Amino acid sequence: MTGAGWGKVAMPPVRGKLTPHAPLDKLVWFKSGGPADWLFEPADVDDLTQFLSRLPEDTPVMAIGLGSNLIIRDGGVPGVVVRLGKAFASVEVQRDCILECGGGAPGILVSSTARDAGIAGLEFLRGIPGTVGGFVRMNGGAYGREVADILVDCDVVLPGGELVTLPVADLDYSYRHSRLPEGAIVVSARFRGTRGDPAAIGAEMDRIAEAREASQPLRSKTGGSTFKNPEGRKAWQLVDEAGCRGLTRGGAQVSEKHANFLINTGDATSADIEGLGEEVRARVAKTTGVALEWEIKRVGRP
Repeated sequence: MTGAGWGKVAMPPVRGKLTPHAPLDKLVWFKSGGPADWLFEPADVDDLTQFLSRLPEDTPVMAIGLGSNLIIRDGGVPGVVVRLGKAFASVEVQRDCILECGGGAPGILVSSTARDAGIAGLEFLRGIPGTVGGFVRMNGGAYGREVADILVDCDVVLPGGELVTLPVADLDYSYRHSRLPEGAIVVSARFRGTRGDPAAIGAEMDRIAEAREASQPLRSKTGGSTFKNPEGRKAWQLVDEAGCRGLTRGGAQVSEKHANFLINTGDATSADIEGLGEEVRARVAKTTGVALEWEIKRVGRP
């Protein structure tokens, strides 16, 4: 079905906000890309489950968090994009060093709450620019740790509207991958840490923040790490070996500061950004024989 077709599909009633032909470029870090046929910001979990249970079953559904590791293609996104807002952004301390986190809670809020409660082991979330839903799905990681190390279980709304709780073992985690089905939305998760000293935890978080600031183009329109690290190698080193640091296409550029970051220098289209990434992949393959895999998720119509 065409974008116009999905935009004309009758939508179920909601208590949250449902917007047709909604711009997405301002919701992603690259600041590029086309609109969603529909953008749904649910009032709460019940609003989300009711909406999905009444949605025509062939309607595509995709969740979006902070949009920090995402290319929205210029033709926009078919079907419904779900964005979890403040109702899903709470973080609460439970017994036994467990934090209950909403799917829309950013990593910095989770790590800061853990620090204040004297819970160690979640400091690395300070270095992940995303929300709980996204880094649970992708087994987000940084500075030697990943979500698989701390996740107890998560609550997930399946495409048909069913709410299920999945233990970490059911996600079959590997590097930047889980087996959550397409269209499934993580609405909350439980993370477990260990007892620690708030001052030491805070110092480690500060170290992570300073390391990111020194090595990554955080003040640019970027999408985070572009390619997964091949086993035993660093993606940025392979990009460097292929002579791609500073390479441009249209308004897109391979960062001079960190070669595994693409940036929008001002007026890049998503086609510029994705095309530049593919050119980098081709040059790396030709120079080193390594086929880089995208870490950034690319969605929508070209």
